[in-house]
This record gives sequence, structure tokens and C-alpha cells, in this order.
Amino acid sequence: MRFIFKAKDKDGQLKEGMIDAASQQGAIDFLQKNQLYPISVAEEKKKDNISSSFVKLYEKVTPKELVVFFRQLSVMVEAKVPILSSLKAIKEQTTNRYMAIVVSQMVNDIQDGMAFSDAMKKHRDVFSVMSINMVKAGEASGNLRRSVEYVANSIERNYSLMTKVRGAMIYPAVVLVAFFIIGFIVISFVVPQLTVVIKDLGIEVPWYTSVVISVGDFMNQYWWAIAIVLIGVVFAVLYYLKSSQGQKEWDRIKPSLPLVGGIYVDLYVARFADNLSVLLTSGIPIITALKITGSIINNYVYQEIFERAADEVKNGGYMSNVFLRTYRIPPIVSQMIKIGEESGQVDTVLAHIAKFYEEETETKARALSTIIEPILMIMVGIAVGFLAFSVLMPIYDIAGKIK
Repeated sequence: MRFIFKAKDKDGQLKEGMIDAASQQGAIDFLQKNQLYPISVAEEKKKDNISSSFVKLYEKVTPKELVVFFRQLSVMVEAKVPILSSLKAIKEQTTNRYMAIVVSQMVNDIQDGMAFSDAMKKHRDVFSVMSINMVKAGEASGNLRRSVEYVANSIERNYSLMTKVRGAMIYPAVVLVAFFIIGFIVISFVVPQLTVVIKDLGIEVPWYTSVVISVGDFMNQYWWAIAIVLIGVVFAVLYYLKSSQGQKEWDRIKPSLPLVGGIYVDLYVARFADNLSVLLTSGIPIITALKITGSIINNYVYQEIFERAADEVKNGGYMSNVFLRTYRIPPIVSQMIKIGEESGQVDTVLAHIAKFYEEETETKARALSTIIEPILMIMVGIAVGFLAFSVLMPIYDIAGKIK
């Protein structure tokens, strides 16, 4: 490694330069042996920092890559390979350039005497609070391999569950977007072409046909303005949802949404039970574990619930007391946790809860596509039928009278 130093010689003159050394302490020893008195010795990291900033803009570390990282690390630690050698080997194998830079910086920090968990803390954009604390607990207990394996298992389960939920919601979302885009084009350009015959004849038409004609003419003339307004509304909503207040409001709404609200509730319960169970099994104190779980649950409402539960435990109570007072946690979950607290087997009970609600989430996610598909077909059928009845029927009536 290269270190940039500032030092004074025996005459008090300032000296600056760069030296190669295995560690910061090695660089200091080298300077002192050469009758230089160090003022500052810092590792040269500018290149890595600049490159990581650019690479991070277009290449992020995915949950799947994190699983591979922790799996490989677990195998190497179990094989008694030193942590530095393990990280260097992983760095050579990773295809993600940003991950390679992160691992390289961690190697440098560990060589400087920093603990593995402390090196991870410097990269909060890659490693979650849960994984950092679990590794820290593994270092303290002397069982780093088990902690790393727990982290890999937890990330993998969360990733698998979120992938299935997103996959179930992507299909109806794509169909709805396509439906509205096609509907916009049809009403703006196709309907006015069909209704021109009716307008030219100047005959009396039903009120619903008049409405379709008026809407079609308006859309045909001002479609660009309506498109701008719609796009503006979409961007405004997305901007609001990304704001702090918007995220909080959306977090309150999600569990109450029709059709998908139950999936969100099961997902949050499954993630809570799984993460808390893993943290407790790793030896993390329950108060700390509850706060960590709240910070990674990805929902402001549930985070507040778990923080209140942590305060309840801190004051000598049971976290189940908080869960029983809120409708956000299913009653059966609160009761099971209460039994676990009274029997001293909270982590075991949480593991069973996590397994049950993971299966429930997957089942509901699969059923969602089955339920929404006929609903979307009915909506499309009604829309097409209404247009056909409103536009084509008067044309057929006119053709029949001509004969």
C-alpha cells in the first residue's frame, strides 16, 4: 500500500512525500528509522474513491451478488482461510466492479487494523445494518462463519420473497399501462374517424353516443395537452412518493390497498419474524434486534411499531403487549410471540411464524395474478363493448334505413 506522509526532520523542516508499506504502522516505523517525525500518515485512496463514485452511478450491488459474497466468505472462513485472503480471493472473482472496489477498500481497512464489521460500516450503501451487526456479533462470539452464513440465508430469503411479490404485481401493472395507452390512442385518433359519418349525416343519436363523439373530438384536438398533463401528474406523484412525507403516506396506504394489501401485511410480518429470529439466534440483544429489524423492514408504520416494542422491552415489558394493541400485526402473530416470550423460546416461535407467512405471501402473490387477469379482461371487454355499442350501432342503424 502507498501512504502519503507529512513529517519533520531533526532540523524541524517539513517533509512531504509518499512511501510504500504493508500498513500505516509500518509506514510510521519506516519514517522514524529515517529520523523523520510523522505529523500525518494517510493511505492513498483518492483513486479508489473517485473510481468508486463513477462506477456506483451505473453499477450497484444486487441482493443476489451479496448472497454470493457471503456464501463464498462463509465457505472460506469454515476452511480456516484468513479473512484478508478470503476477501482478496472474492475480489478477484466478482464481476461487479463497484463490489470489487468496496472489497478492495475493506481489505485496506482491515490491513490497517480495523475489524471486519467496522470496515463494512463504511459501506452502508452495500451492507445493511442487520448484516453489519450480525458480523460484529460473530466476531465477538468467535463464530464468524455461522454469522456470515445467517446473513447469506437471510438476504437470500428476503430477496426470493420480494422477487416473487414483484413478479406477481408486474403482470397486472404492465397490462393496465398498456390498456390506458391503447385506450388513449383509440379515443384520440380512431373514434373521431368512426364518428365522422354520424356527424356528416346530422341524425339524432343517443346521449351516450353524443358523449363519445364529444370526448373523441376533444381528445383529437387537444391530445397533446392532455398527454402533457397526464405525464406531469405521473411525475408529480412519483416525486411526492420519493419525498419523506410521501413515503410515510404510501407506507400507511399499502397495507390497506384492495387485493394487494394482505400481501404487504404478510410480507412485512414474514420479514420481521425472519430477521428478528436470525438476529436473536446470532446473539444480538432483543432491544437492539428490534431496532435493527425496524430499520430494515422498509415501512415507516411497522418501523414505529417495532421501535415502540423495543421501548416496551427496555422498560421491562413484553413486545407482544405492543403488538396486541395494534391492528397492523395479525392477532395470531401477537399471541404466538407472547407464548414464546413466556416460554423463553422467542427465536423458535419467530422462525415458525416466518416460515408460515413466507408461504402465505407466496400463495397470495400467485393467486393475485389469477384474480386480476379476469378482472382486467372484464374491464377491457366493457370498454370495447361500450365503444362498439355507442359508435357502431348508430352506423348500422343508418345503413339499415338506407336499404
